[in-house]
This record gives sequence, C-alpha cells and structure tokens, in this order.
Amino acid sequence: MEEQTAVVIGATGLIGGYLVNELLNDEQFSIIRILVRKQLPIEHPKLQQQVIDFTNITDYKNKFGNGDVIFCCIGTTMKKVKGDKNAYTKIDHDIPAKAAEIGIAEGYKKFVIISSVGANANSSNFYLQLKGKTEDAIKQFPFESIYIVRPSMLLGKRKESRPVEKVGQILMKTFSFLLIGVIKKYQPVKASDVAKAMVAATKKEQPGIHILEYNEIKKLLTSIN
Repeated sequence: MEEQTAVVIGATGLIGGYLVNELLNDEQFSIIRILVRKQLPIEHPKLQQQVIDFTNITDYKNKFGNGDVIFCCIGTTMKKVKGDKNAYTKIDHDIPAKAAEIGIAEGYKKFVIISSVGANANSSNFYLQLKGKTEDAIKQFPFESIYIVRPSMLLGKRKESRPVEKVGQILMKTFSFLLIGVIKKYQPVKASDVAKAMVAATKKEQPGIHILEYNEIKKLLTSIN
C-alpha cells in the first residue's frame, strides 16, 4: 500500500495523543498533519503542526491541506464550556462536520471519528443527542469509508483532573465482568487500544459506513497482534 497522509483533529486529547504516536510509528503514514489551537512541544520528521482558528473557515480550509485519511478525536466537556450548549455544539459537531466538508473537497478518502456508545440524534440526553447528530452529519459526505468509533468508559491518564471519571473507571474495572451479551458494548476500553483500532480500521479497505463498538474494537486489535 502507498504511503499516506493523515490529518488529526483533537491531537491534545486522551485518544488523540495516543493516536498521533501510533501514526508517527506507522510506516504506512508518511505525513501526520495535526490541526491544533496552539503549538505542541513535540517534533518528528513526519509531523506537521498547523496552528489554526477553528472558527475562521478560511484559516481552517487553508491549513487543512490534502491527504488520505481524517482522524477526528475532538471533544469537550460541559465544565470546559461552562455549561454553554451552543459552545459545546460548535466544538463537538461543527468542527467535525466542517472537517468532513473540507476533506471531501480536498480529496480525502476515509474519515474516522470518535463518538460515544449510545449516540443517538433522538436521545433525550444532550451529550448522546449531540454525538448522534454529529454522526448523522458525517454520514452525509461521500467518503469511500467512514468509521464511527463508539467507546464507552475510556481507561487512561488524562492531562486534566476529572475526579468523577476516575471513580467511574475504578467501578467499571471492578464490575466490567457483568457487562456481557447485548450490554458488552459498555465495557471500559483503554484509550490506547482505541487509537490502535482507529489506525487498523483504515487499513481494512472496507467501503461504506462502519460502527465500531467494544466488540469491533477488540477484533481490530486481534487482527494486528
């Protein structure tokens, strides 16, 4: 397979950080272009950092560049946006949707996005509804392959402190053996494993739209081990 160029949005997040490392160490990808709000303290011959203003559409388009695969890991929290649902929507929905629009115009073939287990545009829960609407928006674009990754509780060390999430991780680890059958998709998963599965998915050459939940993530990991 020919060497490829990947764009990563959300490189500073838990999954995004692992993903960038995976891509930098993968011989199939010759250029890793990350779109960030501020320069990151990392250097690598394959890494291109583009500092952009996501609200400036012209800046977004000009620095996106052409390539093959888009990885979108961007996401915020209600705490970070101080309870502002409109600000939340601009980050979790508008940035990915605009990336898809620009990506199609620039000739990208594959789009991989982190969503959430339970995502549903008709959900009464704001977060799950937003994730569902974002998924629906991405599905409208004619990429050769779209991979929607829906992890449950993520295991890994974040840069910022999230005490409630830490408690949740402990509880999920303890009782995850109870999550079997149709609720197995709620099993916790390592953020590093999600990143590995995202990269592995792009190598499957499977056209169409694919939903990757716990079982599918584990199958992808098995295929590369």
